[in-house]
Amino acid sequence: MITLHTVSQVRAQVKHWREKGETVALVMTMGNLHQGHISLVEAAAQKADHVVASIFVNPMQFGQNEDLDSYPRTLAADQQALTDAGTALLFAPNAATVYPNGMDVQTYVEVPKISETLCGAGRPGHFRGVATVVCKFFNIIQPDFAFFGQKDFQQLLVIKTMVEDLSLPIEIIGIETMREKSGLAMSSRNGYLTSSEKQQAATIKQVMDAIANDITQGIHLNEITQEHEQTLINVGFEPEYVEIRNANNLYPASNDDKSLVILIAAKMGTTRLIDNLCVSR
Repeated sequence: MITLHTVSQVRAQVKHWREKGETVALVMTMGNLHQGHISLVEAAAQKADHVVASIFVNPMQFGQNEDLDSYPRTLAADQQALTDAGTALLFAPNAATVYPNGMDVQTYVEVPKISETLCGAGRPGHFRGVATVVCKFFNIIQPDFAFFGQKDFQQLLVIKTMVEDLSLPIEIIGIETMREKSGLAMSSRNGYLTSSEKQQAATIKQVMDAIANDITQGIHLNEITQEHEQTLINVGFEPEYVEIRNANNLYPASNDDKSLVILIAAKMGTTRLIDNLCVSR
């Protein structure tokens, strides 16, 4: 695996592949990799001739009092994991490379409506930061395919909408959430949890399964979430939202919708966790 740090180096390598008619898949990460990230790389390797992974802790998507400074940075271990998974190239720029003029005067990309609800409501500017950095990396690397985890369901829809709206020639592929044996969704932020908190955090998946069961039993949607939100509170969570939404556009779900998604964001101590579960009926 090649590790490169500048835009010109990455473009030169991708151009070399392109001239041979070879395809490229991109997996964007913020590092501190776990098996969920590796599953994206492995899926990408099945789809394209070359996999480019990126590691960049993007300051534009972190708000005030969030964990930008403390976010785990484990480059050496990440390089080994990416190499073992079949990655051809790692792009690991610093903030000055990605935002050479600083973020205050950086042109940004904003996806309206879908960015303003759920995590977007609680983290103003977060999805502007996500969309901007993803669009930049798409333009730098120009992949044929880009792989993202479905755990960040809203993020995935934001990126798909951006690609469609801006007519970008990239196929966005979502990969199913990887889970620990307890059912807890794999996340870099799980490392902030104590062992007892980790056990309690598995309640998120149990709650989503219970909500999904209520939906399939035909219980009116407006009657479902409050009871299950209390379950999270009882095990020590501070819920930010427990929602049932239309899976195609994240509008509040109606009883006529067939494709639904259950979305939860909640804090265990100072650690914010998100998860989701799709339900068809």
